[in-house]
Order: sequence, then C-alpha cells, then structure tokens
Amino acid sequence: MGNAKGSRRRFGAVRQYRSGRWTASYLGPDGQEFRAPETFETKRAAEVWLTQIEADLTRGNWQDPDAGAVNFKEYALQWVDERGLSATTDELYRRLLRLHLLPTFEGLDLDEITAPRVRTWRTERLSSTGAATTVAKSYRLLKAVMETAVDDELIRRNPCRIRGAGKESSAERQIATVDQVDALADALGPRWRLMVYLGAYGPMRPEEQAELRRKDVDLDEMTVRVRMSAPELTTGRRAPGDTKSEAGKRVVVLPAFLRTDLRRHLDWYAEKGPDGLLFVGEKGKPFRRSSFGRKWRRARVLVGMPDGFRFYDLRHTGHTLATRSGATLKDTMVRAGQSSEKAALIYQHSDLERQQEVANGLDDLVRSARKKADQRPSGADLVRDP
Repeated sequence: MGNAKGSRRRFGAVRQYRSGRWTASYLGPDGQEFRAPETFETKRAAEVWLTQIEADLTRGNWQDPDAGAVNFKEYALQWVDERGLSATTDELYRRLLRLHLLPTFEGLDLDEITAPRVRTWRTERLSSTGAATTVAKSYRLLKAVMETAVDDELIRRNPCRIRGAGKESSAERQIATVDQVDALADALGPRWRLMVYLGAYGPMRPEEQAELRRKDVDLDEMTVRVRMSAPELTTGRRAPGDTKSEAGKRVVVLPAFLRTDLRRHLDWYAEKGPDGLLFVGEKGKPFRRSSFGRKWRRARVLVGMPDGFRFYDLRHTGHTLATRSGATLKDTMVRAGQSSEKAALIYQHSDLERQQEVANGLDDLVRSARKKADQRPSGADLVRDP
C-alpha cells in the first residue's frame, strides 16, 4: 500500500493510495502516531478530518482514537448489569439485545458502530420483522448504550442520530363501556370479578394486583394501598419487587359501588391473615398471568370483545371515565400511579361520544351566557342616579 504522492501540512499529513483514496495521520499529545479509522474519497475530506482533530487538541478535547476498541457485546451487557433495573425491564433489555442488536453488532467494537451502520441495521430490521414498535425499542436501547459510551469518553459522538427512530406509533387504545366491564367480570366468575373492577376503576396494573395483601385493603374507607408489584417473567418466574416507579406506590380510593364486591372477595377468596394475598387461584397458588390469560381470552369471546382487547385496556377505560367524571390530569396520574404527564396521556381517551359531550357542554355554556346577556337592560334603559 505505498503512496504515489503526499502533502505535508502544519498539523498531520494526508496521503493518497494507489487506489485513489486518501488517508490522514497525526501525532497525538503522547507523541504516538494515529491514523484516521477510514479512508477518504478526496484530499479535501482528509484535510477536514485533520482540522477537526486539531480543533479538539486546541480545546483540550482530544481523546485516544483507540479508546473505542471495546467490544459492543461486553459493554452492552455490562451496561444492563449496572443499571439496577426491575426484573421485567432487565428481561426486556436482554431480549432486545439477544434478538435484535447482538446479531448485527456483537462482533464490532464501539468505535466501529457508525451512523451508516445504524441506519442499515434499522432498515434491515424493519423490513425483516415488520415490528416497528420492537425496532423502536431496540433503537432506544442502542442509543442509550452508545450515549453512555460517549460519557465514558470511549467514542466521540453517538452514532444513533436518526430523527424519530425511537418513537413508537401505536394504534388508538381501546376502551370498554360500563356494561362491557360488568359482562367481563361476570364471565370471569366470582373469584376474578374484583380483579376486573380494580383494573378498570382502580385503575391498577395486573402485576400490582398480584402482590396486593389483605392488610392493604381498608373496607371502611374503601381504599387499597399499592406497595409492591409481582410481574411474571416470560420464564414463568414470579418476580416480586418495587412498583414500576415511585408514583406506583399509592393509595387508591375506590368508588362506593364496589363495596359489596370487595367485602365478598375478602370473605370468600383472599388468604387469611394480614399478609394473605388478595388474589389466589383455585388451588391456592398466587396469581399467574399465564393461567389468568386463558380465562381472560375465554371471557373476551363470551362478551364479544375484539381479539386485541387486553386486560391492560381496562386502565384506558378507567382513565376515560375518571376524566369524564371531572378528574384533572394530575388526578388521573396519581390514581393510576404514573410519574409523567406523557405516560398518563397515552392512557386517556377522547372518542366521538366524549367529543359530543364537550360540544354539548360548550353549547349549554354559550346559550346560558347569551340568555343572561339578553336579559340585561340595554344602555338606553339604564337609569342613572340623580
């Protein structure tokens, strides 16, 4: 790879190979020679790269180009280990790495993951899987890992720079009517009836309900305290631990119409003692998502609900009805255990019926104001005091 010709600059050097492409090199602060990690199509491009390096040295922002010679797989797995994630999030990240990121990047060092490679990876994943939501999640994970690598000064710039690539676009959430909620509760039977109502009118996540204890229920005050969560991993293991966020730890005030259902469930199905689980199966075992899922699907068919209607969609119903009852956004956030307005807005729903209610409310307000204005005396009718 001898050079046909070269040119010496004040800082570093650029050379042209017999292939016609150009390379650049310079001496680092330690006196060691460093070469550009890639070749350039033109001499000008090589000189621009050297100019950027020189500017970094002038600002004291220089970093060893070899610092990024760290294997992505090792770094990413360590990144997950150090996060202290919940069991479900830890499982999700490792699955995204295993299925969507490592097949492409595991053999590369951090500094070999370039913006063009990220774009190519994303395009291939979208075309091969068609799962845009999963690809968005995978992209966000890759971006977070590489951003930490920037903070660790292992790479100069995050290669994940695709605008909107981490944004998920999901269909409008489905909600159920009050009649459909009642029908689902009836179809699931008395043992699981209360779980449906707590999901809709709590609105509590199924993993939160799985860890509710008898001591968490105050029948006199009609409150339920959410302290912990017990999600079920894809391996089938039950993983008790903290709620999804600190906002998840909350006291939920239930509507009074649930008093009878709540009292009956405590009497008939909850485990005995203060620490007894509120929901247990027919054989006395803790709630399992897998076995409950079969019951849920059968109930959904009996009621005639769409196949895509999930237990989680009961929360959308609860958000919508709470808003219609006059709850503010903050009220619904506290009630549902959500830490951000963005998360709460995802679960709120404004369908045609709600829009009609809003329009009717405006109609009443404007008509009332106009009626009052018509009843006021005009300026000519006003009688001034002498």
